[in-house]
Amino acid sequence: MKKEEKTNVMRVLDGKKIAYESHSYEPIPTMTGEEIAGILGEDTAKVFKTLVTQGKSGAYYVFVVPVEAELDLKKAAKAAGEKAVSMIKQKELLPLTGYVHGGCSPIGMKKQFPTFIHETATEYDRVFVSAGKVGFQIELSPKDLIDVARCKVANLV
Repeated sequence: MKKEEKTNVMRVLDGKKIAYESHSYEPIPTMTGEEIAGILGEDTAKVFKTLVTQGKSGAYYVFVVPVEAELDLKKAAKAAGEKAVSMIKQKELLPLTGYVHGGCSPIGMKKQFPTFIHETATEYDRVFVSAGKVGFQIELSPKDLIDVARCKVANLV
């Protein structure tokens, strides 16, 4: 494990007095979400990835789904009230959100976008999302995640 450092996500949670546990690991460039769950010793259903899309209208949307699952773009569009949504290009991620690929978190983006989380998150006491930096994850209650990231719960996969 790497020496503990505070990410922007952790500072946001600290500022809102939200309890969380941080986890760090040595990242490998090609690491998958499933491999990260393995390092954490957690079920892949509890570890979530953050995906950023753009709707037909031009608006941006954030979707938080289990790392083991694939975002269903039709269900995502329906949840967002769009005709269609598509993934943004990787090079657009940092300027838009302030986060790099592999370190994108639904908490603490440059701007608050409509955010949706897959409904299975509510089945667990604790879930994991990126702490806003590659090699860092945070563990917190799904209720706190939903509150702080202003998520709507939806069927997304």
